[in-house]
Order: sequence, then C-alpha cells, then structure tokens
Amino acid sequence: MRTLIVNGTVVNASGVERADVLVDGERIAVVGVDVARERVDRTIDAAGKLVIPGAVDIHTHMELPVGDVVASDTFETGTRAAAFGGTTTIVDFATQSMGRPLREGLEAWHVKADGHACIDYGFHMAICDVTDATLAEMDELVREGVTSFKLFTAYPGRMYSDDGEILRAMFQAADSGGLILMHAENGIAIDVLAARYVRAGLTSPWYHGLSRPATLEAEAVNRVARMADVAGIPVYIVHLSSRDALEEVRRARERGTTVYAETCPQYLFLSDADLARPDGAAFVCAPPLRPRDHQAALWDALISGELQLVSTDHAPFDLHGPKTLGHDDFRLIPGGVPGVEERVDLIYDAGVVGGRISLQRWVELISAAPARLAGLEGRKGVITPGADADIVIYDPNRRHTLSASTHHMNVDYSCYEGRVVQGGADVVLSRGEVIVDHGQWLGRAGHGRFLKRSTVATRP
Repeated sequence: MRTLIVNGTVVNASGVERADVLVDGERIAVVGVDVARERVDRTIDAAGKLVIPGAVDIHTHMELPVGDVVASDTFETGTRAAAFGGTTTIVDFATQSMGRPLREGLEAWHVKADGHACIDYGFHMAICDVTDATLAEMDELVREGVTSFKLFTAYPGRMYSDDGEILRAMFQAADSGGLILMHAENGIAIDVLAARYVRAGLTSPWYHGLSRPATLEAEAVNRVARMADVAGIPVYIVHLSSRDALEEVRRARERGTTVYAETCPQYLFLSDADLARPDGAAFVCAPPLRPRDHQAALWDALISGELQLVSTDHAPFDLHGPKTLGHDDFRLIPGGVPGVEERVDLIYDAGVVGGRISLQRWVELISAAPARLAGLEGRKGVITPGADADIVIYDPNRRHTLSASTHHMNVDYSCYEGRVVQGGADVVLSRGEVIVDHGQWLGRAGHGRFLKRSTVATRP
C-alpha cells in the first residue's frame, strides 16, 4: 500500500515545513514538495492540518498488578485508547516479582502484550530484587532489546532497593549499555509519616499527599544522582513532580552528572486540592499531586529543556472499584491515574495554544525526545524517509471536551472531566496502516509489534 499525504504542514522537532509525505508499505519513503502521485493507492488531504510523527509514551502500566487488583486497561484497550489520542508507540514496564528471575517477569508481560497490542510497544524492566543472578540477567536483556531498567527508592518490602543495590545495578548498566530509570522518593521515611497519620485517624486521600512531601522526593533525586556520579553513568528520573526535585536535577547537572527527567500531565494540570475532593482517591498517585504553585516551575523547565519530555505514568484503576479500597486508610488506595489518551491534546492546548511552547517543542516533548531516550531514534518520533510510517494528521483547531463518557480508556473517570481542549488527532497511521479515521476505529488487536530497542549513550 502506497499512501500520499498532501497539503499538510509537517512538524518535526527540528522544524516545520509545507510538504507531502509518501508512505510505501510500513515506512516513510519521501518527504517533499510536489511528490509524484503515480502508483499511489490512497491519498489523504491534510489541508489545514498538522502532520506530526506519532506520539511516543515511554511510561505506561497496562495490566499492572497492585496487591490484589490489576490496572483496568489491558494492552488491547490501553493501546487503542492511546491511538485515539495520537500515540502510536508505548514503552511499558515489565516487572520482576520478588525473588523471581527478571526473565520470568518479562515473559509475563509478553503474554499480556504479544498478539494483543494495537500499536507498537517495548518494555523497560522493573527490578525489585537486586541479586547476582538478576544483575547477570540485565546483560541478557540488553542484548534482546530491553535496554532500560527501573529501580525504586520507594515501597519498602515490595519494590524498594537500598543504595548499595542501586549502585550495583548502575555499575552493571554501565558495563552493558543499559539505562537506569529511578522512581525517586524516600520510601522508608514516607512509611513512617504515613503510619503516623493513620495512627492519628487521619486517613483520607489528602494525607497521602502530606505523607509524601516534595522534600523526600528531592532527597531521593539527590541521592540517586550522587550514585550515578560514582558509577559514571546517566540516570533517568521518572515522573518528576515538584520544583524541589527539579532543583536537585539542576544541581546534579551543574556538577557534570547527566540526568534525564520527565514529568507527567497530572503534575502540570492537577494539584493537591484534588486530593481534598470527595472523589480524592481518583487522584492518588506517587509522587503525589503537589500544590498548584509547583506547576509554573515544571512548565518553565519544559520550555527551557531542563525537563526532557512528558510521559503519562498511565495506571488506571476504577474510581468505583479498586480506588474504594482505601476508604479507611489512604495507604490501601492503588496508586495511579489514567492519561494515555489525553497527553497529546493537553500539552498542545496548554503549551502551543497557550503560547508557552512552539510546535517543534511540542513534538519534541511528546514524540522525538521519548523516542530518542528509549533507543528508538530514527525509527519513531520523526517524519523522515526510512522511519516507520507512524503519522498523525492533527487538527490544530478542533475543540473537544475531555470526559469519561467519550474517552476510550477502560476506566470509569477522567482526571480532566469537563476540560475543553483545542487540538485533536483526526487520522492516525501505525506503520502505514490507518488505524483511526475521524473517530472511527480501523485498527486491530495484534497489529502492534514488540520493539527491540537500541542502547542510548550511557556515559556522559
């Protein structure tokens, strides 16, 4: 199938141009003016529209088990929802079970995703138990295209790694070419604070936020950055939520440490005031939502490049289901919020329409930088000959309302219920195949392929 996209404005992170795009099979063949129309099977008129690379979300949690409950989006429903929102690639987190091999966790996630995902996907490996055996497995996984590893300074007894374990994993990553991702909060101190609130009878979702102060996020960011100094490798901070943590990223970079950092829509648009709502459990996530005055610092960092990208940390649990578990103890509320379908439009509306960022910077934040940091550069996140034909025809003027009644995520609420945004994906192509056409689903489960990712630069 040869598809020609005409009359559109092509937006890459590197620039904007009026150009046609010829797709031949699964790849982009030509980007140029007055592209020959011979032997074209299908023509898409993108007049008045933006032609952007499919968005890349490198922080999702489809079918994530938390205690006795599981995130409500499967790889089929979650990737379909992502596609409706203009995202054509995700990187999810395969998770090790305590005491079990990494390989076992990775295979479990392949069972969930292979033959079910509607768009292309890769995996990070979340490590919960650092041993000689799991360190050796890191090398094997890198060779197989799983090139990034997440560790936690949070969740003692479940996912927590101490400083020595983190440093050992960093040294192993330095040798193998893997990239270390860190959930940076001081989990031991958080557990002490949370227990004090519960003993005092302060059990509502509001106290979830108070038990995880920004100071303890900043402390953990500083600590893991110092360990990255010792190991001589970069570190990637996931879901950075506060200006305090951002300041520690700045200090580390001033010392010469390479620190990558992402933030998420929930930290740009929501605040701790949402935790005080009657449905506050809907907004429980970790790190928690911060006071609204942190948002300006995060936006400034996205504008300046101090924050590299926006991911979602998509982890949906029904408000009228698992989110009710912590009615008498906020510690029992499964953490996570939905957002994989809404990210692209939220950042376009508040960023581009709001006058904060350029079109190029928008594409950098949602597509090009995630692809680059995930080891997918040249394949995803760019409209150029030879790249995968993951393309979105984006209407920059369409206004629509975010709502659980209209979204495609398999969850019974939206964090942004009733918010009107400008901009939306009209047509979405995944490897040359139209999977969304003006609100109509044309894709299929199993279309998505597992992506073996390259290593990124693991030394400054």
